[in-house]
Amino acid sequence: MTLNNKTILITAAGQGIGAASARACAAAGATVIATDINADLLANLDGVDGIETRVLDVTDVDAINALAADLPDLDGLFNCAGVVHHGSVLELDDAAWEFSLDLNITSMVRMCRAFVPGLLRRADSEGTASILNMSSMASSEKGFINRTAYGATKAAVIGLTKAIAADFVTQNLRCNALCPGTVDTPALRGRITAALDPVQAEKDFIARQPMGRLSTVDDLTPMIVLLLSSGGQFMTGQSVLVDGGCTI
Repeated sequence: MTLNNKTILITAAGQGIGAASARACAAAGATVIATDINADLLANLDGVDGIETRVLDVTDVDAINALAADLPDLDGLFNCAGVVHHGSVLELDDAAWEFSLDLNITSMVRMCRAFVPGLLRRADSEGTASILNMSSMASSEKGFINRTAYGATKAAVIGLTKAIAADFVTQNLRCNALCPGTVDTPALRGRITAALDPVQAEKDFIARQPMGRLSTVDDLTPMIVLLLSSGGQFMTGQSVLVDGGCTI
């Protein structure tokens, strides 16, 4: 599971899963390009060995292309950025739907379009060039209430992942999707705090996890490193569930 001599780009690396992944990949030997729209959050990674930070809005195609032109070819790309819209289809207006599409799936298309040429140049016979896309158990894997936009876009991530995997499998570029359960992150804490009854909201999130607890970011980072490393060299086109048994 070494990432020695690998260059990995991670989006939404300012906090939560993205930040933990940046630290884990750097600890595994990678040079990590940690990107986020929020410069203040990225500052928390300043001074961490192996991590270089760049401000990036993944909904800005010109900014993506400019970054791709400025960086060396990548060995790994982790598309981690996303948004969770709360509500059924009846609470989903066009603006929220379009933003969910733009951030959760179209940004991944743009990132892959910009960085796949370099990933292909770095790909070798061991299949160590790798794309990892953030999906969710709330996708084609399982439906959840009040997750219409999120579930639809995260299901699209799985479809995109399989299509990219099929396109480039003979060129030694792998592509997989990570499907976490409910992860204790600042974003989740924000949703809990915003609930009418935060105490009950947290209990409800825990109750849907058969293991009886929320996932931590450290539950996910070993799988993230594996899928970006040569340890996952025979895995491609997969939606990998790390959900504490929620979809059993």
